[in-house]
Amino acid sequence: MSQPEKKENPNKIRHLIGVMSGKGGVGKSTVTYLTALALKQKGYKVGILDADITGASIPRIMHLPKYEMKVCGDFICPVETEQGLKVMSISFLVDSEEQPVIWRGPLLSKAIQQFWGEVLWGELDYLVIDMPPGTSDVAITVMQYFPLHGFIFVTTPQDLVSVVVARSMQMAQRLKVPVLGLVENMSYFICPHCGQKTNFFGQDETEKLARQFGTELLVQIPTSVEFALLPSRGLDLEKVLVREVLESLAQGIGRKFTS
Repeated sequence: MSQPEKKENPNKIRHLIGVMSGKGGVGKSTVTYLTALALKQKGYKVGILDADITGASIPRIMHLPKYEMKVCGDFICPVETEQGLKVMSISFLVDSEEQPVIWRGPLLSKAIQQFWGEVLWGELDYLVIDMPPGTSDVAITVMQYFPLHGFIFVTTPQDLVSVVVARSMQMAQRLKVPVLGLVENMSYFICPHCGQKTNFFGQDETEKLARQFGTELLVQIPTSVEFALLPSRGLDLEKVLVREVLESLAQGIGRKFTS
């Protein structure tokens, strides 16, 4: 009996990086989008794989409408946005964004593997993976199954968050996945009236975390209207603060792959 012909994978992805925290609510999806956009603005071909199956938020953050997914031969076609980013998310495959995905670990892991191996990403310089919280099934699948070049870890300047992020960073180290750096979200607040900078939680926790794992702080993203309104109003690329954050992300990642 003849074996079915194995389909050739047409994808050529130079750098595969994940955005992870371990802690929910710290802004991983926002940082994923900002990272992809920062790299795209430097002229790279970039895609986003939304691996947060049960809490997908990339389409909402990017203001992507409901798409009817298409098939490209033996592969699923990703959504291509007006900004030139390729995106795949479970949100495109369910009836509405409020519909829950009630799956156990094995099904979640299988979906992630399909998003990687059965989506027609084509040629990309960077594919950025938006990871779910925690260190269980999906994180294990991505770290063991995907040819990762490293993780960016998202934290906030709180000791409770730093402890949880440290667990994820230790997981990456144990599974021999490089730590590319830290992004500190909700880092500080600048008063729109007087311009005074306020650190709500202090500034030591992320610096200690960076020293502990021998990595660098790539960028500090403040609590600001520009980023707080991203899911509802989008991102104003003319704002100085937005441009500075994007430039810092692009430079920080660039150092990792050009040094």
